[in-house]
Amino acid sequence: MDFSAPETLAAVAIAAVAGVVRGITGFGGAMVMSPPLALLLGPQLAVPVVLLLEGVAAAPMVVETRRLVRWRVIGPIAAASFLTVPLGGYVLLTAEPQLLRRAIAAIVIVFALLMLRGWRYSGPQRTATGVGLGAVAGAMLGATSVGGPPVILYLLAGPDRIEITRANLTLFVVLSSAAGLAMLWSNDILDATAAWTGLLLAPGYYGGLIAGSRLFLRFNDTRFRQFTLLLMVAVSIFVLVA
Repeated sequence: MDFSAPETLAAVAIAAVAGVVRGITGFGGAMVMSPPLALLLGPQLAVPVVLLLEGVAAAPMVVETRRLVRWRVIGPIAAASFLTVPLGGYVLLTAEPQLLRRAIAAIVIVFALLMLRGWRYSGPQRTATGVGLGAVAGAMLGATSVGGPPVILYLLAGPDRIEITRANLTLFVVLSSAAGLAMLWSNDILDATAAWTGLLLAPGYYGGLIAGSRLFLRFNDTRFRQFTLLLMVAVSIFVLVA
């Protein structure tokens, strides 16, 4: 790992901001981190680092929320994502880094704007729909580390209480991150450099997450989500054209 001091400080700051956002809103860690880290570190290092940070952050929450999980809804999504994560990994391995970095930024822009407009999936929650959605999310996650947004939009449109939706989403993040990390490890992308970089960024990310969780009650949730999504769009546009 051979980063300059400014690069290291920038990466730590990005991780800390992403942690605060995730702590307050309950989502968005990967969406905040992935585009600027892909620009700063390159996609092949940014993707495993983001999956490490997100997967470890979500794992303890599964223990707390496991009884609320609706396997009939999230099971097909998770299973299909396992099958297509390697497809995303192939894209990560073979795509030109600059093109992939811009693709990551473009994905974040599209889904941030959809969330900002309040768009939701309007069809029924069928097993076939979940399988198709999971296949798309798995490929996105393997290639870019951003696989959660389509699942978020799908689950938020369902009839379940927000507690159940969060439990389903948390389980998906943990399972898909584990599948993504296993795929990256088997292709030598999750290596010592990625592990040490994740360790370097972990204090800022998890410190920000704790701070964000404590600040949650002091913010208007709707307003902060809108601000966060606009921030994601602005940062991603910069990454897209840089």
